[in-house]
Amino acid sequence: MLYARLTNEWLAKDTSRKVKIALYAKFAAGERTFTTAPLGYMRHPKNRNKLAIDPDTSWIIEKIFDLAVHGAGAGKITKILIQEKIPTSGYINYKKYGQFAKIYENAPAEKAYAWNIRAVSDILKDETYIGNSVHGKQTNVSYKNKKSILRPESEWFRVENTHEAIISKDVFNQVQKQIASRRRPMKSGKTQLFAGLVKCAGCGWSMSYAERQYKTCTTGFFNCSQFRKLGKVGGRCSAHYIRYDTLYTYVLARLQDWIYQAHTDEKELLNSLLKTSDKESAKAYKKQSAELAKAEKRKVEVDRLFVKLYEDWSSGRITEYNFKMLSQKYQAEQQELVEKIDKLKSELATEKQTTDDAEKWIALIKQYSEPTELTAEMLNTLIEKIVVHEAVKDSDGTRTQEIEIFYRFVGKID
Repeated sequence: MLYARLTNEWLAKDTSRKVKIALYAKFAAGERTFTTAPLGYMRHPKNRNKLAIDPDTSWIIEKIFDLAVHGAGAGKITKILIQEKIPTSGYINYKKYGQFAKIYENAPAEKAYAWNIRAVSDILKDETYIGNSVHGKQTNVSYKNKKSILRPESEWFRVENTHEAIISKDVFNQVQKQIASRRRPMKSGKTQLFAGLVKCAGCGWSMSYAERQYKTCTTGFFNCSQFRKLGKVGGRCSAHYIRYDTLYTYVLARLQDWIYQAHTDEKELLNSLLKTSDKESAKAYKKQSAELAKAEKRKVEVDRLFVKLYEDWSSGRITEYNFKMLSQKYQAEQQELVEKIDKLKSELATEKQTTDDAEKWIALIKQYSEPTELTAEMLNTLIEKIVVHEAVKDSDGTRTQEIEIFYRFVGKID
């Protein structure tokens, strides 16, 4: 009996191991195991273990990420989806495949649009939408105990580019940054516009917002969160104090200026951005383009000369000694040209990306026209971070303070 029990346990353990090996081999090949495709996707018509974009539902995913990248949190997005009566994933599967009939059959009409914050939050964090497959987020306690437990992210099995993406990696990464620094309502119930954007120039930590009550008014301000938590212990940082209204006025003025320029002279603004990112970028791009054309032309010529050299040697028009000597020379030049061409193409691609990024930012700016106030959407759409330096008092008592604004795609341009 004992032997039989041990044999059965060994067989169960070995079977569990073999199943896991087979699954991970499937995962490594870019395949998935699923009963229902994630919202926005469907089973691939030629491979049931792969995903293909569902044209009927992918727009919902695009809308969710568009709202998020423009500053909306999971709660706000959920409200919008419900208000606009956008169907949930479960309801779509019910209508298409008859799944979840117990939930939706004879249910009130509102059930079709009953989005919840958890569902939206999961979508915003799901790498499926950038073309990746992530496996092994959960596991069982053992082959004996089937209770599921969460694994640390470091142990997940991630396979990139297994299917077509719905969302670009730039948009996805921006949303993850915003989630990590998600603004939370204060005790008063108000939401602080700049939360997650304002950084301390001294230590790089986020700046904390607080309010000070006076008899006649309430003043909001930021200071370094590390300084607030640790004070002057170890001299790690200083206050970097700045009033909320000062920061608000400055940021609004800068955005108003850029928005005005984008609407009045877009071409000049683009040139200005490119000069700011690299004053010699246009000149360098022109020079590199000319060098690339010259190198590619020479490579074609060297390839032709090498072919002719081989023909001359095979027909006896030149000696083997001369053939070896010249072929070594041409081969060395070919290698140099290949390396030079690759390098120039890489540099030109970088220059082109700079131009593309500037154009993306201008397109974002042009969504706004003559703003008179800041909004969370505007700040998150246009700005990557705001770095606040410690104020300095001049000899005459004047207080000056540097504020650096780093914009999305183009960085610091002020």
